[in-house]
Amino acid sequence: MGRYHDAVCRLCRREGMKLYLKGEKCYTDKCPVAKDTTPPGMHGPSRRKPSDFAVRLREKQRLRRFYGVFEGQFKRYFQMAARAKGVTGTRLLQILESRLDNVVYRLGIAPSRKEARQLVVHGHIDVDGRRVTIPSFLVRPGSTVSVAAGSRNLTYFKALQGAAPSHGLPGWLEYHPETLTGRMLTLPAREDIDVPVHEQLIVEYYSR
Repeated sequence: MGRYHDAVCRLCRREGMKLYLKGEKCYTDKCPVAKDTTPPGMHGPSRRKPSDFAVRLREKQRLRRFYGVFEGQFKRYFQMAARAKGVTGTRLLQILESRLDNVVYRLGIAPSRKEARQLVVHGHIDVDGRRVTIPSFLVRPGSTVSVAAGSRNLTYFKALQGAAPSHGLPGWLEYHPETLTGRMLTLPAREDIDVPVHEQLIVEYYSR
C-alpha cells in the first residue's frame, strides 16, 4: 500500500474483507465494509472463475495491503523468509509481524498500522532506549519498544497511560501501560498471527 491516498475502504472491498486500515472505525458498525463487500468499480464482481495465478496474486496483494508495505519491500521479505530456516510462509508472516510499525500497533500504542508508522517517523518511538524512525525496522525477540521520554507528556500519549490495549495483546508481546513500554518476548507462532491469509498460496506465487 505505502503512500496510498485514495479511500482505504476501497482496498478492503477489493480484498473482500476488513484489513483494519482505519483504526477503531473498523471495529464498529460504521465500517463500510461491514455493509458492502462488493469489489469497487462500475461492473461489480466478475462471474468468471479466477485462474490459479489470479488466486495466488490476490492472496499476495491481500497480505501486502494488510501490513501496508510496498511491492519491493514485500518481495525482499519473501526472499529473507525463503533463505531462513523453517516454513517459508510462516517465516514471512513472522518478519511482517516483527516490523516496528506493526509492533507499535499490536501493543495498542496506535489504533492502526498507518498511524503507527506516523508515530515512528515522527520520532516518538524508542527501541532499546534508542530512537528509531524507520517503520520497517525489524524488532528482535528480547527488544524493548517504548514511547520516547520526550513524547510522554503529549496529550495523545497521556491518554494511553494506564490503559491496556483495547483489542487484546498477543502472547508474544508484553506491555506495561503505566510506562508505555513493551517487549517482544519471542517470534509469534503461526497460530498467534490472526491474519486471514493462506500463506502457502503466496509461496506458490513466487515459486512459479
